[in-house]
Amino acid sequence: MKLSDSVQYVKGVGPKMKEKLGRLGIHTVEDLISFYPRRYQDWTKITKMEDLRPDEEAVIYGEVADIRKIMPRRGMTILNVLLTDGTSAVTLVYFNQPWKEEQFRRGMHVLAYGKIEYNYGKLQLSNPEIEFVSPEELLTFQKLVPIYPLTEGIRIQQMRNMISFALDHVEDLVENLPEETLASQHLMGRLDAAKAIHNPVSWEQQKEARRRTAFEELFFMQAGILLLRKKRRSHVMGIKCAPSGQLVRSVLHQFPFTLTEGQKQAFTDIENDMEGLVPMQRLIQGDVGSGKTAVAALALAKVVENGYQGALMAPTEVLAGQHYRTFQEFYKGLPIHVAYLSGQTKTKERNEILKGLKEGDIDVLIGTHALIEEDVVFAHLGLVITDEQHRFGVKQRKALETKGGYPHILVMTATPIPRTMALSIYGDLDVSSIRGMPPGRHPVKTYAIGSPLLQRVFNFMGREMTAGHQVYVVCPLVEQSEKQDLASAVSVYEELKTRIFPMFHVGLVHGRMKNDDKEQVMRDFHDGKLNLLVATSVIEVGVNVPNATIMFVYGADRFGLSQLHQLRGRVGRGSAQSYCILYSDNRNEVTQLRMKLMCEIQDGFLLSEKDLLLRGSGEFFGYHQHGMPDLKAADIVKDLPLLEDARREAGKAVDRGMDFKEELSHRFGGAFFKKLYKE
Repeated sequence: MKLSDSVQYVKGVGPKMKEKLGRLGIHTVEDLISFYPRRYQDWTKITKMEDLRPDEEAVIYGEVADIRKIMPRRGMTILNVLLTDGTSAVTLVYFNQPWKEEQFRRGMHVLAYGKIEYNYGKLQLSNPEIEFVSPEELLTFQKLVPIYPLTEGIRIQQMRNMISFALDHVEDLVENLPEETLASQHLMGRLDAAKAIHNPVSWEQQKEARRRTAFEELFFMQAGILLLRKKRRSHVMGIKCAPSGQLVRSVLHQFPFTLTEGQKQAFTDIENDMEGLVPMQRLIQGDVGSGKTAVAALALAKVVENGYQGALMAPTEVLAGQHYRTFQEFYKGLPIHVAYLSGQTKTKERNEILKGLKEGDIDVLIGTHALIEEDVVFAHLGLVITDEQHRFGVKQRKALETKGGYPHILVMTATPIPRTMALSIYGDLDVSSIRGMPPGRHPVKTYAIGSPLLQRVFNFMGREMTAGHQVYVVCPLVEQSEKQDLASAVSVYEELKTRIFPMFHVGLVHGRMKNDDKEQVMRDFHDGKLNLLVATSVIEVGVNVPNATIMFVYGADRFGLSQLHQLRGRVGRGSAQSYCILYSDNRNEVTQLRMKLMCEIQDGFLLSEKDLLLRGSGEFFGYHQHGMPDLKAADIVKDLPLLEDARREAGKAVDRGMDFKEELSHRFGGAFFKKLYKE
């Protein structure tokens, strides 16, 4: 039996069971073997009967004192087996299993596991799992029983039997890690680990089996990424720029601020990349307001100084237009011709821009998805920058990058995560992190409130708007109930507009509006025509409205910490003190902890780490990473040290010339494999 065989080849799997296993994502023998336990019952921790509490699971050990079978009515039997350990007694109860009586004798010793119940004035276990273990054997008895996340119609023992059969009969579960790695990391063999993770004899063995299995997943993830990077570096000759000269220095001189240490280091990384022979592929991650745009402006000035053009693509017109205005200020009076292109650009102006691009008269083009249209042709594209890169699909980013030969690539994100994880999540990109905030930025005061304080907050909003400031009000949007959420947001908008703030201009933006209408509302808020903006979805990342001083979030418990921090970053951009108010009546312990963390922590990197620990990496990222294999045993958050070890070992293997073609093809699938071996 092979790993790729259908699960129907496993004993006990008929058509109906095959269908049930399919609901768990189990289709092949390999799927079955890699369906790992969610937890384990520890049969080595025995609770004295006098210490038992109802509704708790427990392991007990005692001597059989009495055996009684009763038949309360025709067709029904109840077997009661009384166990005692000298401190108290517990009755094992079996319904309609008369044959069980033959297994027990007075005086024998039994180990039993189950949920403690208190019925008819006595403690009992209904249909418990049992082991017959003598007092002598108990001294060395060790057993951890695997528990799986099952679906209806599959019993736990059936799953254990099917997995056990598969492990005993599979032929090609052979070693796939290099011998050097196994030795240096002190790892179990692959087959031994698979057997031990499903049936460990001790916690130590379980821990080692999981470590081996998780390491294997992370090792091949890293090997794929490193091989992709190796291919890029060895097969492609990029644009080698000269050291930064007068133009870059002039831009630096025109900044109305001094670069932070984080910005300086990020630009040094970019300079080193652009002055090398290999095209830059770098991710700049920085907290909201950390100054990524200034670094991007320097990178674009550098490529222009070397005779090439640059492009910056942003996900929305509001954000792209904001970048355009910012760059015009940064480059004022300097020989850098900046143009702006979007879906709203008039035909005559668009044709002039396309002509200027093709002839090389335009140095920097800033815009939206309009940049990737077929008729947008650059004379000498040398640098492509994507802002908030997670908002674009892989094909969209690629479409812009291929408008040059092998241009330098810079992507930016305001959702910071631990650097080691970023190396995995963002594939073959090098990572720079901008820590710290520019001087003069006031921390945003953050408060978590419930219904009793709502009216006071509305009064406060009114005072802020009367003083000339603006307010965001965000309502959560969950895909499963989009209509309901939209209705909720509309009712919030109507209430604020007609009853609470009739004297102010209130706007509404939501996902079901046409893009043009949505952009217009956002533009009106940006231009100060609206005092208050209600939004169903997250306010466009990066939009800069310095006059906005309050971010009010309805249903704050329905956002992750990183999302809440992104929202908070929409305010605090001007000289006035700003506030973030998180509204929720959810008293759940985890919710309260998240609200407390938001009120206490301003650092986005630290918050994202807390968010990952609270929510897990899958929920945090919210979408399947392109080309990344699923992780079944490893957890990128909890296994960061293991990830670092795996990356280091994968690097050594790749340096030795190993390519793992078959393994990577199997794990990564067609798209990634083609990118690595075919292109």
